[in-house]
Amino acid sequence: MIRNFFKVAYRNLLRNKGFSAINITGLAIGMAAAMLILLWIQNELSYDEFHKNKDRIYETWNRVPMNGKLQTWNAVSALTGPALIKDVPEVERAVRAQSNNGALLSVGDKKIQQTGMMVDTGFLQVFSYPMLKGDPSTALNDMHSIVLTEKTAKSLFGDADAIGKTIRIENKDNFTVTGILKDLPNNTRFNFDYLLTWSYLKYGPGQDLGWGNNSTATFVLLKPNANYASAEAKIKGLKQQYDDEAKNMKWELFLYPLHRWRLYSSFTDGVEDSGGRSTFVKLFSIIAGFILLIACINFMNLSTARSEKRAKEVGIRKVVGALKSSLISQFIGESIFLSFLGGVTAILIVELCLPAYNRLIDKKLFIDFGNIYTWMAFIGFVLFTGLLAGSYPAFFLSSFRPIMVLKGTFKKANAVINPRKILVVVQFTFATILIICTIIVKQQIDYAQARQTGYNKDNLIYQFMTGDIPKNYALIKNELLSSGIATSVTKTNSPLTERWSNGWGQSWEGKAPNDNTSFDRYLADEGLGVTAGLQFIQGRDFDLERFPTDSTGLIINESALKEMKFKDPIGKTVFDLGIKWHIVGVIKDFILTSPYEPTRPILICGAKSSFMTFFTMQIKLNGNNPTADNLKRAKVIFSKYNPEYPFEYKFVDEEYARKFENEQRQGTLAALFGGLTVFISCLGLFGLATYTAETRIREIGVRKVLGASVAGITALLSKDFVRLVIISFIIAAPLAYWGMHKWLADYDYRVSIHWWVFALAGFLSVAIALLTVSYQAIKAAVANPAKSLRTE
Repeated sequence: MIRNFFKVAYRNLLRNKGFSAINITGLAIGMAAAMLILLWIQNELSYDEFHKNKDRIYETWNRVPMNGKLQTWNAVSALTGPALIKDVPEVERAVRAQSNNGALLSVGDKKIQQTGMMVDTGFLQVFSYPMLKGDPSTALNDMHSIVLTEKTAKSLFGDADAIGKTIRIENKDNFTVTGILKDLPNNTRFNFDYLLTWSYLKYGPGQDLGWGNNSTATFVLLKPNANYASAEAKIKGLKQQYDDEAKNMKWELFLYPLHRWRLYSSFTDGVEDSGGRSTFVKLFSIIAGFILLIACINFMNLSTARSEKRAKEVGIRKVVGALKSSLISQFIGESIFLSFLGGVTAILIVELCLPAYNRLIDKKLFIDFGNIYTWMAFIGFVLFTGLLAGSYPAFFLSSFRPIMVLKGTFKKANAVINPRKILVVVQFTFATILIICTIIVKQQIDYAQARQTGYNKDNLIYQFMTGDIPKNYALIKNELLSSGIATSVTKTNSPLTERWSNGWGQSWEGKAPNDNTSFDRYLADEGLGVTAGLQFIQGRDFDLERFPTDSTGLIINESALKEMKFKDPIGKTVFDLGIKWHIVGVIKDFILTSPYEPTRPILICGAKSSFMTFFTMQIKLNGNNPTADNLKRAKVIFSKYNPEYPFEYKFVDEEYARKFENEQRQGTLAALFGGLTVFISCLGLFGLATYTAETRIREIGVRKVLGASVAGITALLSKDFVRLVIISFIIAAPLAYWGMHKWLADYDYRVSIHWWVFALAGFLSVAIALLTVSYQAIKAAVANPAKSLRTE
């Protein structure tokens, strides 16, 4: 029987090649789109799930009352880890981790710059990164041990065994390779090429290591049978036991479980909210489901549109004794057969699209064909799609009454409401929602990109102060200026596009007693204003040559001035980090962090700061010279004074543009899957147009005999589809508004939702629908009426 089902399905496939190609194409595109989304979802859901002790791993977070709200963040004091082990018996291990911006690793003449992490010795016992060589329990016991990833080991030693070999870091210290880790998977929070021990970590001169410095990620492994509630109660007030300020502020610590790090980690007033990446996972899960549903709806419409071709077959089978259940089984079997062909085609499409898709989402997704679960998932996916797509056609076709079928009077063509019309409304509702969302996402990106940054990004580059740059800074600066390569040079603690320090506890004249305002901190020596093009509204820039006391000078922005409420700020003093700063200038607000957030109060401290260190060299290139020529000549100077390190500059405008990548990615994905949804929906609409033309062929013939024009008949056949699309728009508009309103609520700096967006989406939907059905409508309108009436 099953063999007969597939034989009939195969014959029908060959008999209707065009129809079959459209049907399989629609299913394949829908299945491929769903597969791509599901690969991304699976990657997101599996983040760090490979760790053996995943259910016992937590991260230490702060929860602190500030200005009437509870602020939460996940960097604590470096002293927290040892205190957790000492004071909380439920804690088996506590490990700290700190990344660097890249270090120079040398083996003989071979030098590479890699990103590493400083970690406590138990890091590889808490986190189960597969180790190819070495013992994870002892690999980081010695201060001069280093653990490499497989890729890094190969880059330095080739195919030779790296264990026991020596690596020199930053041309200062030698380390012995004690372990080789398998390259990190693409679904882990950490990103490193090597690991060093925490005991080696050297802080800058005078840098605060006390309880007030909250800049260290600290992870906890609870004991196997530990009571979480008991541990949480002890950890809650841990910092208050050691720090008076924390006690006065009612500072709390809490543990945040590993399985929530990736998708959640979003808090409002101290409580985890519904935001975070989980929102996007849910959203794209819905998109994947709807795309697959629309592909199945397309299959249903095309199958039922051809119902007249199969009606006599059904009638004859019933007359000779076929049961309804056997007919249902046959049509479901045919559907699964087509679904299988669509699934195979979908895999080919996915494999072709994965490289571009990975570049778009910045991941390394792949289909693991060697995994049995991959094939089980594929078979389940095909069966599910086949059953979903074939269920309605199977019950529809098998329900035909033999007498009615053989007489040719088994259906009504002009039903006001029928399942096929409802399905098309569902298709275009979702397509219209995605059109609206794509337009609004693009508006939001354009709106933020048009925002004034507050500084001049043109011809501005930065280079991290690696190797000998700090001691040769003055020589490099003078040569860049004297040679005409640069018009100004300064050094800062971080790039202009990043915030590396912030805090509270500053004091100034007139400050309210309970004011816990947090300020972003920035460090500069001199000339930052002219280098970055900052706009001074009062006072001046730092100038250490003319004003040596500018080493304790302070430049504040407008937002900081509003917080401090100074009427005449120049010369006023602000006490912070043990230094009495005097204000020398006030600048307009500039964007240091996210362009979607309000600007924050900023303190730009002079060169005397003991808390922050100069890590970055900012260079304003001479705009009168070609940029390539400036960079080529600058490379010669840096190679002269810092020969061991590459000249690795970054353009500030390019780094600023990276702040929009996440939203641009969302917009591109919405446009991509929206376009696929529209395309598949159009196939469904094409199917319905075909069905309508077939069922009304006699009516069209009569109308033409009576004098109806081609334009009139085309309009008659098209108006029903336009009506369906308008209904879809009426349903889609409020849903899209609600969804985009919630999405925009996450941005303080956001665009308004305008009425014309919906008008444009409605117009596009109607235009697409008309273009889709016009072919079938015109084809039916120009057909010879004698032929259709003679057939009847």
